[in-house]
Amino acid sequence: MNPNEERPVDKKLICVFCGSQAGGRKIYGDSADAVGEAIAREGLGLVYGGGKIGLMGRVADAVLAKGGPVVGVIPDVLRTEELAHEGVTRLEIVESMHARKARMAELAGGFLTLPGGIGTFEEFFEIVTWAVLGIHRKPIGLLNVEGYFDPILRLLGHAVEEKFLRPQHLDLILVGDDPQTLVRRLAAHEPPSVGPLWLDLNES
Repeated sequence: MNPNEERPVDKKLICVFCGSQAGGRKIYGDSADAVGEAIAREGLGLVYGGGKIGLMGRVADAVLAKGGPVVGVIPDVLRTEELAHEGVTRLEIVESMHARKARMAELAGGFLTLPGGIGTFEEFFEIVTWAVLGIHRKPIGLLNVEGYFDPILRLLGHAVEEKFLRPQHLDLILVGDDPQTLVRRLAAHEPPSVGPLWLDLNES
């Protein structure tokens, strides 16, 4: 057992999804730093995927540098590949990727997605799906750094036009490009109810 596994954390945690790569532009790392600083400044803590590399590590280090608590959740199989961050407040080792996502969602009071790759996209869409299904009513933020998520936002708009989503489903996602403002919105936000989801979209 990792000695950090039992350390208590008593602050509201924001779950951050982001890349284990640094990305091709300096702005991505700078935005990760700003998110971590904003989380700590707002008196919140971080729960994330437990790595110390890429944007994941940048966010965690920024929270820690400002005195905020950080909980990392990482599958045992990825401890070496993602270089588990042993300096976090608490590091939880779980059995699988599924267990990792479930545990982060359980601990989180809200979710914030930063630029990343396939894994980040999957985490974002799953947490939005859970909100649409009423599994949780926690706020969801999308930090649209330099328009990184514009193609995804256009895809979601297209899904609404084609009646595979309702407009109110998109209201579940708080989109912004300023880390401090978006973290504050997450801390204060009460997600809307999307209503009964079994209705035919052609009738809604």
